[in-house]
Amino acid sequence: MASTSDIRKGLCIRYSHDIFKIIEFLHVKPGKGPAFVRTKLKSVTTGKVIDNTFSAGHKIDEIRVETHAFQFLYKENEDYHFMNTEDYSQIILPETSLDAADLLKEGEIVKVQINTEDNAPLSVDMPQYVVLEVTSAEPGVKGNTATNATKPAVVETGARVNVPLFINEGDKIRIDTEKGAYHERVKE
Repeated sequence: MASTSDIRKGLCIRYSHDIFKIIEFLHVKPGKGPAFVRTKLKSVTTGKVIDNTFSAGHKIDEIRVETHAFQFLYKENEDYHFMNTEDYSQIILPETSLDAADLLKEGEIVKVQINTEDNAPLSVDMPQYVVLEVTSAEPGVKGNTATNATKPAVVETGARVNVPLFINEGDKIRIDTEKGAYHERVKE
């Protein structure tokens, strides 16, 4: 058993007859009254996100997990196929277990958290940044750069990302997977 002082991003806990992954948390110590921890929990079975507040010192049921590197192989309907990079075993995960499925390209290495009790995959952690090629973008208008103007672009995985006006088709860009936003252009 862990307590609220052990709460951290990515921790998997058993709560309300389900397994949840903590995606955000904030320790709050008000001037009057007891401290508490405000959390955002994502169900690993349904993908539903809920907000919950734990009082300070509350006991939480932590789930022991192992993290393994898996390579994304391909998508089939709503299922994603991955291969363990160590023993080459394959697993199939539903789209709900992925946070940024539209930014996942074949061959990408991700971290998969596996429950040590029953060897069931719990969640997929994407790398912080992915490099993707822009397949479609409207040309930027010259002289329209006085502000941080952006335009929509489509990358090779089919995801839509707002990019600066100077980005053209064929450019490779680095995308922040947590925010799903453009980070920088990659020079080759």
